Amino acid sequence: MRKIFQTLLILGLIMTPIFTEAHVKWFTEVAPHKESIEHILSPAFMMLALVAAVVLASLTLFIPKMAEWKPVKTWEHRLSSLRKYSRHLLKYGTAAALIIQIANGTLFAPEFHIENTIVVVLTWITIGFLLIPHHIATKIGALILLGLFMYVTVHHGIFYMLDYGFYVAIIGVLLVGNTKLEKAGFPFLYLGTGLSLSWVAVEKWVYPSMALDIVANHHVPTFGFEPGLFVVMAAFIEFVVGYLLVVGILNRVLGFVVTCIFISTTMLFGMTEVIGHFMIHIVLIIFIIEGVSFYNPPIKMHKTKSDQFIFVFLNFIFVLATFLLLYYRFA
Repeated sequence: MRKIFQTLLILGLIMTPIFTEAHVKWFTEVAPHKESIEHILSPAFMMLALVAAVVLASLTLFIPKMAEWKPVKTWEHRLSSLRKYSRHLLKYGTAAALIIQIANGTLFAPEFHIENTIVVVLTWITIGFLLIPHHIATKIGALILLGLFMYVTVHHGIFYMLDYGFYVAIIGVLLVGNTKLEKAGFPFLYLGTGLSLSWVAVEKWVYPSMALDIVANHHVPTFGFEPGLFVVMAAFIEFVVGYLLVVGILNRVLGFVVTCIFISTTMLFGMTEVIGHFMIHIVLIIFIIEGVSFYNPPIKMHKTKSDQFIFVFLNFIFVLATFLLLYYRFA
């Protein structure tokens, strides 16, 4: 059974569509056309939702057994020894991401072009403070970054900026360093990143025409699936990744897998992908290092395996329906 499970896991990782993590709005100029809710909730969508819920719930049964494997324990120990560098990685990684963005005339995402000299100056000031090895300087840099995020939000709208909500989580972690709330920082980062990934996934269901245009024009491999079905599946994978980060399942494995996916999409989409996802790379590397040692995930509220199975199954369906309806209503 162990060999069978390992084989299925490896096959699943290999066959994961490299299109999953792409922001469709970055790579297409097709006008967004909202799909009807009846078409979104197709039989294929409903079946994939049930399959995803069952698979996710089943992970609650397999994960404890995987944790007992000797190679897993060895890597857990090695990665845990790197936790002391996590905050430095986030701090300097954020500075590096801002340098890449500002060098390309953008901020936070490839579509947010900087047209204000003051914003350029403030961004460089933020970078300078983040590069200073002192927690007070880090907090000042984080506050300026928060102001810049609010500035971009005013110009593009809260709904649009929900795609990049993980930046709010990053700012939160930087602000609470060396305070009584320090331990709450990384759980907030897990939550913010997971919700952002899940929210972005819904775009592919509501506006499938943009994703289909990317599949056609960028020659994205669909692994034998019909393009429409492939887009739905890709969105489900992305949504599941975000959901797993929130509930606290497979965080180290997820961080590694999604990082590999991002590297593959960089080869497909080029520099735009680097600009847009460099910060996510930093966050995922932190997740690989940290695991869930500091995080009391929601699943831990339930003690028995059957309760955890039911919780994950029903909670996934509820979260999926909530995200889809909210996105559809305000898109």
